[in-house]
Amino acid sequence: MKKLLFALVCICSLVFITGCTEQERAKDFGGATTVTLPKGQKLVNVTWKQEGNLWYLVRPMRAGEVAETYQFKESSSFGVMEGQVTLTETR
Repeated sequence: MKKLLFALVCICSLVFITGCTEQERAKDFGGATTVTLPKGQKLVNVTWKQEGNLWYLVRPMRAGEVAETYQFKESSSFGVMEGQVTLTETR
């Protein structure tokens, strides 16, 4: 019986983990993910939506601007399962 219960828990965990995108896992369960912005785009703003979607606002990079890397971090009430998204610009 213990083996059957253990196998069931393992299978459910595997289905649950693989059923989420990397962004959803970072938001809902903590962890980290990286997003590389389209070439020549400058980050303006970033936010999570209720469904776990990550939305980011970009604009064209101006002459003389350099590509930067940003970290979008969650600060939860109890300090557990805090997610992080690294957004990287490319020239």
